[in-house]
Amino acid sequence: MLEAREITVRHGRQVALDRVSFVVEPGGVTGLGGPSGCGKSTLARVLSLMLRPAAGSVTVDGRPVRRWRQRAARELRTRIALIYQQPRLAVDPRLTVAEIIAEPLAAAGRPGGDRTGELAAEVGLTRDLLTRRPHEVSDGQLQRACVARALSLEPGYLICDEMTTMLDASTQAHLVAVVNAYRDRTGAGVLAITHDDALMGRWADRVIKFDQLIR
Repeated sequence: MLEAREITVRHGRQVALDRVSFVVEPGGVTGLGGPSGCGKSTLARVLSLMLRPAAGSVTVDGRPVRRWRQRAARELRTRIALIYQQPRLAVDPRLTVAEIIAEPLAAAGRPGGDRTGELAAEVGLTRDLLTRRPHEVSDGQLQRACVARALSLEPGYLICDEMTTMLDASTQAHLVAVVNAYRDRTGAGVLAITHDDALMGRWADRVIKFDQLIR
């Protein structure tokens, strides 16, 4: 279980989250909805260990998080993967698509060759795209690469922060199917953040509106 308790986040004098608690259960899809700017992405960054809160705690499978970002224990960091809304802001423009997919594998000192090709095929990327750089592929193709990258180390929790917002309907459906197949195969927990109520209704096992988290 991925659990945040009494999380408070401040940006200067502004309070982005105020004593928010949230749980992502293994094996299911938890949907989180709410208007833009309400704090959903901030909570996603806390849960993915990318943002240290001013107060509160996060536990991963019962293990408390002591450090954040690259200082967090590797075994905790690799348990959680975050897929951002805007893929072009989430990748190094100097890397090829293959290198983007293999980034976590390289950081973990694992071979990426065959695994990169398998992941690319799984998300619907053809081999000719793997040598291209971000400016040479579409937003949908780049987001497919980001999903493949997120799955590369087989995380126990996958946080999809408006993952499908910028995609056409067919790409959206394909990537949701990829995430669902991964969840079915591994028992991972998925947090699906979106303001698309129709998608939420099809995808999530349970849906929480962000205003329900505010005291």
